[in-house]
Amino acid sequence: MSVESPFIISIPQESLSLLQQKLRLVTFPDELDDAGWEYGAPLTDIRRLVTRWSNGYDWRYHEAQLNMELPQFTRDIDVGGHGMLNVHYVHKKSDAEYAIPLLFVHGWPGSFFEARKLVPLLTRGSPDHPSFHVVAISLPGFGFSEAPRKKGFNLDQYAEVCNKLMLSLGYNEYVTQGGDWGFIITRRMAHLYGPKYVKAWHTNFPGGTPPSLLGQPLSFLTMLFHLLFPSVNPQMQAGFDKTQKFMHSGSGYNAIQSTKPQTLGYSMADSPVGLLAWIYEKLVGWTDGYAWDDDEVLTWISIYWFSRAGPTAAARIYYEVGGGNTQKLGELMGTPEYTASIPNGISRFPGEVAILPKSWAKSNRKIVFDREHERGGHFAAYERPVEVCGDLRDMFGRGGPAFGVVKGRDGYNSE
Repeated sequence: MSVESPFIISIPQESLSLLQQKLRLVTFPDELDDAGWEYGAPLTDIRRLVTRWSNGYDWRYHEAQLNMELPQFTRDIDVGGHGMLNVHYVHKKSDAEYAIPLLFVHGWPGSFFEARKLVPLLTRGSPDHPSFHVVAISLPGFGFSEAPRKKGFNLDQYAEVCNKLMLSLGYNEYVTQGGDWGFIITRRMAHLYGPKYVKAWHTNFPGGTPPSLLGQPLSFLTMLFHLLFPSVNPQMQAGFDKTQKFMHSGSGYNAIQSTKPQTLGYSMADSPVGLLAWIYEKLVGWTDGYAWDDDEVLTWISIYWFSRAGPTAAARIYYEVGGGNTQKLGELMGTPEYTASIPNGISRFPGEVAILPKSWAKSNRKIVFDREHERGGHFAAYERPVEVCGDLRDMFGRGGPAFGVVKGRDGYNSE
């Protein structure tokens, strides 16, 4: 069994100095009058953030805060066909004797940082609600995890790393939570490792498969009716409109990262300002009016800039999982062959990039919990941690539909 090593974020001073040099040498592009967000990240925003990054932002302070708040470790994981990878993760245990082991899986452009606000809420022990031992992994190629060195590191390999990490920590039964790539990976884990190891999974990125005429004729005809007569169900139509708008004008990042990530990678690896603009656009565009503090943004971006393998490695997940095909990658939102028989919980947030009908998620999953929220977007664990925590407590707590799924661990402190 691999050995766990404590990890402290400690970026070399020469890396900080090089960042400052690059920021001082920035060349900004021009911008059209009154361009706003229509063409991408506005020049005024990026100028302001670059000024703060180069004069006032204190990485050492934020580095120390992360080290203080989040117990971090690394461990070697042997991945079939890819050898050993040294994986970084947060592991925060609850003081509740029977806490439920929970794996949090982030997406792109996220990292373990997404779980920062959620971890202290989930690990808080109480006789009134369940608590969790939380493991927040840095996926291979993200954050401070080592990146794959060979082609073909696919969805099964990400799932394998996550499952082996939990087993190595002594959690032979556990539950998962994730959005974005975290949804796709944890769903694959539910398919491959449930119900033996993965006992239930929860997501804030619902996904779903459109009904087919042959497979679900009634659902298909219902969908067709609503498309032909949108006024009958304006909420469903609004979801279709939002999803279509994202696909037409908000998914360009997907097209390039799933086809030519290396070409984009030179810009992200060499220009901190380019990296900032590329990710900042998503932070603002994919959240539901979240009031980003400049230092929050810069810490988020700095984790990518200072990441172990550099930001290009993280973007490569789109190519590897999609096989260089944007259409195949889009199909992963549904993927009916990845069925999961274990309990699935869903938290729905109105600011999500894609809003699909509830019925689309039912074709290949055992949904036992489904709740809609009034506010929140794509990065729900970071934007609305209280709501996500509450949903997990309700799903796994006494009277909840997934209570007691992990043998001998109901999540409660002793009375």
